[in-house]
Amino acid sequence: MPAGLTFTGTAPRLRLYGRAGCHLCDDLRAVLEDLARDYAFVVDEIDIAGDAALEAIHGWRIPVLTTASGEELCHYFADLARIRAYLDGTDRR
Repeated sequence: MPAGLTFTGTAPRLRLYGRAGCHLCDDLRAVLEDLARDYAFVVDEIDIAGDAALEAIHGWRIPVLTTASGEELCHYFADLARIRAYLDGTDRR
């Protein structure tokens, strides 16, 4: 996964778990780039390849988008309603 995908702004902070060569990861990243036009947020991309603990957790179930606290917002495909609700502050737990 490319390093340095960061959107300007303050909280909220999201984590995108994936690996290089994952086309679904690329697709979810593109959705996040589109959302950055309407929302201020930061994405920390985390490459699970080579990290035994993260590979045990996520395996091939990637991409996974979580909040900074680890709450899963979606996996495989973007759940736009859930992501927008979180970014709007209506789905913050």
